[in-house]
Amino acid sequence: MQTHPLRQLDAPGADPFQSAPPPPPAFDSTSAPLTAAQTAPSVPPISLPQRPLRVAVLGATGAVGQELLELLDERQFPVAELIPLASPRSAGQSLRWRDQVLTIQPVEVSAFEGVDVVLASAGGSVSRQWAPVAARAGAVVIDNSSAFRMDPEVPLVVPEVNPDAAFGHRGIIANPNCTTILLTLALAPLAAKRAIRRVVVSTYQSASGAGARAMEELRNLSRTVLEGGEPVSEVLPHSLAFNLFLHNSPLQANGYCEEELKMVNETRKIMGTPQLRLSATCVRVPVLRAHSEAVNIEFHEPFPVDEARALLAVAPGVELLENFEANRFPMPTDVTGRDPVAVGRIRQDLSEPNALELWLCGDQIRKGAALNAIQIAELLIEGPPAGPGAGLPGGAA
Repeated sequence: MQTHPLRQLDAPGADPFQSAPPPPPAFDSTSAPLTAAQTAPSVPPISLPQRPLRVAVLGATGAVGQELLELLDERQFPVAELIPLASPRSAGQSLRWRDQVLTIQPVEVSAFEGVDVVLASAGGSVSRQWAPVAARAGAVVIDNSSAFRMDPEVPLVVPEVNPDAAFGHRGIIANPNCTTILLTLALAPLAAKRAIRRVVVSTYQSASGAGARAMEELRNLSRTVLEGGEPVSEVLPHSLAFNLFLHNSPLQANGYCEEELKMVNETRKIMGTPQLRLSATCVRVPVLRAHSEAVNIEFHEPFPVDEARALLAVAPGVELLENFEANRFPMPTDVTGRDPVAVGRIRQDLSEPNALELWLCGDQIRKGAALNAIQIAELLIEGPPAGPGAGLPGGAA
């Protein structure tokens, strides 16, 4: 019996699910994006039952799918039955989980019957096609793609930031973009104290953001360069070996790329601040795993550095890591394979008395994708947070 290797299913330009059985016409992935009202089951399960659950992992053989499987085991998530779903070319192969050898199943309507929760990480086109099918079958879908993030009727959730939003779902909950998750974990505790006026962020995004094949390409092309050869990239648009380039997502008419606009729009939605002024520049860098961000945050009034540091030191999901004497601050290797987002080098902006600067690093496969999805499911098991507006940041203007 063959055990399936780690493989990225949602690499740009590839749709390994294209030969999957087509859904009913109403769910045609080429049609306009569906709203939550169109995708909702007749009686949506707002919370998940407090019992072992039937869990489907859509995209189980991809980089994030593999991380989901590891975290379900590591966090002792209450699983009665795990159903790994993947493309037709992977169906029938096997993977190991806990003490079981599971058979990868093809994605089809019957696969979602009796499923409590679907953790989806197989790309936007796959989610647009199959998430509505799963939701109509009565499952709660936690979707890691961009397919539903900006649907006004679909919650976009970071459990440490806006947990109560999850309980407004109608069958589908969107998991934010990885860079957005990392950013909001640092912004939320500060916004809860003083309203934010403007954010400027530059990201330094690792190869793993483009999947396992991009990581392997970086390893191989780095060897090629060290041996005096010419690196030729086949996965990414340019070689990342000893190189970097601006994020290769599609450029928009305003000069920003799609990744940068995701950060702008998703942060506004999660923080509940539609007028938040935010500008982003996203860069792909020659790091295997974990993203970094340089963040400038302007408030309406001065924000003492010591106060900001104290807030971030106790913020959920955040780890304060800074030693000014040793010039030691967060690095990707500090967070690889770990849950917290490391924040450090918090300082006063010398050019603006109302602004702070900080640096952060986070594992974007873990907290930036798989962990956040599982935390949303855990939140639905626990039930709504106590008190009105619990977990919501103070906002921005």
